[in-house]
Amino acid sequence: MDSTIASILLVDGLTNGAVYALLGLTLVLVFAVTRVIFIPQGEFVAYGALTLALLQTGQVPGTVWLLLILAAVAALMEGFTVWRHTGRPGPAAKAVIKQSALPVVVALLGWWAAPQQFPLVVQALLSVAIVTAFGPLVYRVAYQSLEDSTPLVLLIVSVGVHFAMVGLGLLFFGAEGFRNPAFWDDRFELGSVILSGQAIIICLSALALIALLWLFFERSLYGKALRATAVNRLGARLMGISSSASGKLTFTMAALIGALSGLLIGPTTTVFYDSGFLIGLKGFVSAVIAGLSSYPMALAGALFVGVVEAFSSFWASAFKEVIVFTLVLPILLWRSLTGDHSDEEH
Repeated sequence: MDSTIASILLVDGLTNGAVYALLGLTLVLVFAVTRVIFIPQGEFVAYGALTLALLQTGQVPGTVWLLLILAAVAALMEGFTVWRHTGRPGPAAKAVIKQSALPVVVALLGWWAAPQQFPLVVQALLSVAIVTAFGPLVYRVAYQSLEDSTPLVLLIVSVGVHFAMVGLGLLFFGAEGFRNPAFWDDRFELGSVILSGQAIIICLSALALIALLWLFFERSLYGKALRATAVNRLGARLMGISSSASGKLTFTMAALIGALSGLLIGPTTTVFYDSGFLIGLKGFVSAVIAGLSSYPMALAGALFVGVVEAFSSFWASAFKEVIVFTLVLPILLWRSLTGDHSDEEH
């Protein structure tokens, strides 16, 4: 290895690390607000990339039909819950309409727009809208009724949701992989390193999203409500902050970031229905490095994971995944030895 190869690997590692950073920050956010270790985060990435790929071919993506099914299930659950508490059909019907209106509109828009062959940017925005609509529905169906459960129970539910989303991905997308077109095809030479336009877009998009997240939590009322829920769930409830509303908003943000990550990573690798698992796990490693609590540490951990993966692919490509995931073991050991252990639920 010489300096040229090292610089190329470093650029590749930082580019992949930028995507892992978004996933790691999302996992930290979801865990802080809802105490859910959200294993299916990678499935949002795969759904975003595959939805855009099918829109490129003029087909109605399977996520449209899956969105309608999930919206119907969530609406029935919401309507039954309201009817059980009020005993009146009127409020239950309103709850059903409120729960299903936006997903149905997004699904119908996707069904109409798919054969129209709109420009790539429009299809990308539509893909993001479709996948983002999954966020609150997944929370309503799988997690809302269990929001007061222990983290272990929520982790088991996450495993089930992951396998369900992978199976549904195989059903609606098939086993064939897809690679999306790049949003920017130009290449730039910096000495011995060639930067692709897509790599620049990935890095700039990651920095922009991180900046927007910071502004959201520091400047907006909803962001401060989520921070309050993360610090003290009971205190936030006493102040009138709904834990269910916080959960739905958090999962909406998780789906949005996952969909955007899928669009960013789609032109750089072939995405299959189950590709999100490994991508999400690498984001999870960065979140574990951060102790599932620190956003700056999650960012640093993600960049570290990306660089280690890049250099591992050069030295031992057959074992690069093993090397990346083995990083978790010494970190867990160190946190186990230095952390403050307590059985009390915070």
